[in-house]
Amino acid sequence: MQRRRIGNSELQVTPVMFGGNVFGWTADEATSFAILDAFVDAGLDFIDTADVYSAWVPGNKGGESEAILGKWFRRSGKRDQIVLATKVGNHPEHKGLTAGNVQAAVEDSLRRLQTDYIDVYFSHKDAAETPLAETLGAYQRLIEAGKVRVIGASNYSGARIREALAVSRQHRLPEYQIIQPEYNLYDREAYETDLEPVILEEHLSAVVYYSLASGFLSGKYRSSADLAKSARGGGIKKYLNERGTRILDALDSVADQHGTTPATVALAWLIARPSVTAPIASATSVQQLDSLAASVHLMLTGSDMRLLDDASAWRNG
Repeated sequence: MQRRRIGNSELQVTPVMFGGNVFGWTADEATSFAILDAFVDAGLDFIDTADVYSAWVPGNKGGESEAILGKWFRRSGKRDQIVLATKVGNHPEHKGLTAGNVQAAVEDSLRRLQTDYIDVYFSHKDAAETPLAETLGAYQRLIEAGKVRVIGASNYSGARIREALAVSRQHRLPEYQIIQPEYNLYDREAYETDLEPVILEEHLSAVVYYSLASGFLSGKYRSSADLAKSARGGGIKKYLNERGTRILDALDSVADQHGTTPATVALAWLIARPSVTAPIASATSVQQLDSLAASVHLMLTGSDMRLLDDASAWRNG
């Protein structure tokens, strides 16, 4: 399986990233362990989580996903087979990106994850109230201590990425190597106009979330009546329009030609984009993992890509 480099770093990963937000939420501990074992057995190695996952669940306080991963690392002994990413800045007890907060949050994450290093540490969202140099300086100290290998930025604008890179170079601080924005076959415009030019110019990596548009691109939701199938139904309603239907028709056509699923095709389209290192996708069962794993082996043809691009075109004229 082809591996891809993270930005200008030495880290290399397989081209699908597992979204660990489901651990401790829609996947309990036993199910999470089974999914993680199957993920590694499929030859995949890139996992995303955050210290805040899953604080939104009644009774949770954040850190549940990291804690499950930590227990799995201890039980399986597979920590060295995983490129692990987590995030700082959104936990209820560790809001923001001040140096003190970053230092306190990383220790909590390392304890929950039962590891002594994080491969990729993301700023979870921009914190304009904190000087970029302060945050980047904190990351420098973590890198020097061997607790973090590479840093990334989630939910940043293209302008802020450029600004952060300029600060890093001016002060000789670590540079963001990897970006985590929203991007999928339906939600294209913001990424392609704002972030993609920066990513390509600076040779950065992108791992993109909502890769399946909250499940819409799986083909599971085709009418208002289908929205009751998921707690995410409210977020999917916006896709039920003429353009959404056109995209699903194209996914169906390509999936039929390759004997696969629309979800696999939607992920393979992202993998084929020059600026995308890996789409982030989740599964709540080993069976659901199959479509995710299959996407790294699906080679879309030029005509497949044109069909999908045309169906999902957002530009006027």
